[in-house]
Amino acid sequence: MITDSVAARSNEWGSLGGGLMDNVYHRLAARLDEFPHGFPRTASGVELRILAKVFAPEDAAMALKLFPIPETAQAIALRLGRQVEDLQPVLDAMVARGQIATMRYRGEHVYMLAPFVIGIYEFQLPHMDAELAALFEEYAPVLVNAVGGEKPALARVVPVNAHIEARAEVLRHESVRAMMEGARSFRLMECICRKEQAALGKPCSHTLETCLAFSSEPDAYERFPYGRTVSREEALTVLDLAEREGLVHCTYNIRREQMFVCNCCSCCCGFLRGVRDFGAPHLLLQSNYLAAISRDGCVACDACANGRCPMGAISERDGAYAVDSEHCIGCGTCTVVCPTDAITLVPRPKAERTTPPKDIIAWSFRRAANRSGLLRTLAQFGGLAARAIGSRRNAPAEG
Repeated sequence: MITDSVAARSNEWGSLGGGLMDNVYHRLAARLDEFPHGFPRTASGVELRILAKVFAPEDAAMALKLFPIPETAQAIALRLGRQVEDLQPVLDAMVARGQIATMRYRGEHVYMLAPFVIGIYEFQLPHMDAELAALFEEYAPVLVNAVGGEKPALARVVPVNAHIEARAEVLRHESVRAMMEGARSFRLMECICRKEQAALGKPCSHTLETCLAFSSEPDAYERFPYGRTVSREEALTVLDLAEREGLVHCTYNIRREQMFVCNCCSCCCGFLRGVRDFGAPHLLLQSNYLAAISRDGCVACDACANGRCPMGAISERDGAYAVDSEHCIGCGTCTVVCPTDAITLVPRPKAERTTPPKDIIAWSFRRAANRSGLLRTLAQFGGLAARAIGSRRNAPAEG
């Protein structure tokens, strides 16, 4: 059901279900669907109800004025013909409400319109309640199949490295700890997926505070309205805890400049549910490894199977346990609990291995081209590049 506040917003700015493109929520939905990630329309209009819950009409109108590329407050103010002293509090308030993104980029504080996933949905961490959780659950089947409907995959599994076969070459994007080596800022947050399920009356037994953001910029998250800044040592401790609990490391499907790692449980988390429950083919990509169980070393203790494997890919066969390679995502959570070290991760056959796009720009271009066609994508990205150059040339330095 729509709350009184959401209904009032929709009445003020036009019917949520009327298909009126002058409605600010329709226009914002269309803008979010221009992201390579997607924000699909539904017959029920649940996506518009979500936007009406997250954005007041004036905030939605302001969000439509932002670019999906980083800009300083000075650059945005100059572009919009406003005084930065008046605009800065507006932007910071929108960040606090989980409506737009902020970060430190090239030494400057910047703002930008973010995709819905990964972005606005995760920004609702401080605001998650039963109504918002129910709206997200209603939208999930459509959203997940759209976001996971085109190559390249949105995210990929990063394996636990402790039990990878000794002769295997482990690349940087296949090790969470290697990804974090150059980071200078770390932010620890609660899992939005577990918080959503808890709001629906289905709390998870796993640790709530397990999601990590990291950046090569110093003080990158000083304006983040949620989570807490932690040291490198604390971040590594979180990874150790996640591996002991059997959580799956997931991050953007890129080789360089990763910015987060989610430590996912199969009962709550969107990436794993998207693959297992909704069958989204390009939401989460398996790692380049497979679990392999030594029949001679296996004592059939069941520690690796029931309740541990997030995909149900391990089962008992003739007195020992074996892996179903078609369902194994190569996360390595099973290797951590084997009392006899009978489980290792081995490289997949070459034909099954994948190489992620170089960075988020390459990922975005490839995904957009697959969604919208090459010519349209070239025009769109060319326009964004011109805006970015113009914004940096015209804006005064911060501070």
